[in-house]
Amino acid sequence: MATNHTIFISHSWDHTDDLDNLRRLLNDRGYFNVEFKEVSRYEPINSDNAAYIKTKLREKIQSSGIVIGLAGIYASHSPWMEWELDYALSINVPVIGVIPWGRTRSSNTVTDRSIEDVNWNTESIVGAIRRNSL
Repeated sequence: MATNHTIFISHSWDHTDDLDNLRRLLNDRGYFNVEFKEVSRYEPINSDNAAYIKTKLREKIQSSGIVIGLAGIYASHSPWMEWELDYALSINVPVIGVIPWGRTRSSNTVTDRSIEDVNWNTESIVGAIRRNSL
């Protein structure tokens, strides 16, 4: 029986194309079962209450076996991404950094918190998930 990987992808709302592309890349990989837990524009929390949002994010991160931080430089300007990654580490959920396709620079917000960083390559990302997921 194949392992089902539960993944929370920490991303910037201003760069949802990277999220969509990563989800598609992982969904299209044969023999790799994945369930996504993050909040996306398709499944928003629909609240401006930060405490409520954090409660919902905690639930999603707690139910994940790994957190992927999209390590585009924009992550350095996202307090939500920083909070998500720090929360994952505080409950011992491993974080891996994925450098988005075509980027040469990455964010220290992600790379300083990740157990492993990989470039945008299906096999590299899948391998990191398999090696590090709970």
